[in-house]
Amino acid sequence: MKMLKKIVKNAGILFTANVMSKALNFAYVVYLARYLGASGFGIISFALAFALILGVFADFGLQPLSLREISRNKNEAGRYFSNIALIKIILSVTIFFLLVFIVKCLNYSHDTVYVIYLIGLSIIIGSFNNFIYALYQANEDVKYMGIGYILNSLSMLAGILATAYFNGNIIMFSVVFLVSAVIVLLYNLTIISYKFFKPKLSADLKFWKKLIKEAVPFGLVNVFVIIYFKIDSVMLGTMKTQKIVGYYNASYRIIDVLTALFPSIIFSVVYPKMSAYIELPEKLKSIYIVSFKISLIIGLIISIVTVFFAHYFILLIYGYGYHEGADSLKILIWAFFFICISSITSSLISSVNKQRLVTITAGVGAVINIGLNFLLIPRFSLNGAAFATVITELIMFLIYFANMIKFLKFNRSDELSFFNFSIGSI
Repeated sequence: MKMLKKIVKNAGILFTANVMSKALNFAYVVYLARYLGASGFGIISFALAFALILGVFADFGLQPLSLREISRNKNEAGRYFSNIALIKIILSVTIFFLLVFIVKCLNYSHDTVYVIYLIGLSIIIGSFNNFIYALYQANEDVKYMGIGYILNSLSMLAGILATAYFNGNIIMFSVVFLVSAVIVLLYNLTIISYKFFKPKLSADLKFWKKLIKEAVPFGLVNVFVIIYFKIDSVMLGTMKTQKIVGYYNASYRIIDVLTALFPSIIFSVVYPKMSAYIELPEKLKSIYIVSFKISLIIGLIISIVTVFFAHYFILLIYGYGYHEGADSLKILIWAFFFICISSITSSLISSVNKQRLVTITAGVGAVINIGLNFLLIPRFSLNGAAFATVITELIMFLIYFANMIKFLKFNRSDELSFFNFSIGSI
């Protein structure tokens, strides 16, 4: 009962913070989309996707590794922080120079180039914020994480409104992303200093070797995940137009908000508990079953409602200028459904040191997604990209679920109970 109360409390804190921050995020995204139009919003979305694909290497699995290890041994938090922070600084500098080199080799417009640079820097700084959030999660003190979310959203909204008021261009809007990331980083460093330990940098090379070795599977998963979540925007921008990217990302932003509000919160609260109960399989099974059922119901209800009202949602949120993205929302919402039930399943597998399986599955998903995008985008444009995402999520869920049944040693009764609940929900 005590464990359940702790989970519910942390879930409540994160849910409240996420609702507030995502509402603010959605407000500035909608305002930005309306202000810039589909083409300008497409450039911002393209830059975000491009920078995220490279930016994932600035962490390369160190954040989820620190979350798992600090959850198991909180006394080692300072050691993990000081060493990982220095590794991340080295990775970040390297990745940014690589980003500059790649962009200079490609024939992008002046505005697109500088938007990519600025947003790339913001994403790299944001990876440090996510690393610090892992410390909060591991210590089950998620209120600081919630405040960080809200602070970022408020600074973004204020910056975008101010930039629009002064008739700023697309480059100035990109500066807002960078400034907001810096503000949140300063906040996080202050919290660490006063509530946890004095931040410092360490170079324990023997420890680095261990960290990098264990982080690689997590890092590969993150690379593959970013690829199959963001490569569609990059490919749409290359094979179609920035306006099409704008339409597609208007729908995708809705999926992002829903994912952040539901599966991400459940993961943030449950993953530390799963990691802690690695030696207690019955408790692990109990946590998984409850989390899966909650995720299934939430995902199904939201998906069905969205299919019926997709056009109304797009017109209400973005205006008539984005109506061509409504059909893609009807398709993409089923990716959200599979994310709901897949994320909790992959979290279980990661929490018990089965990163290799998660890595392989994510790699399979990335390859399938790229292949499907090549096949479907030329013919079906943004709807083809949406179908590719849904099919990829379905395949990955089936792989995760089949292995979860084996790991938790589900008996026939457990399997029937799961099947009956799932069918009954549908």
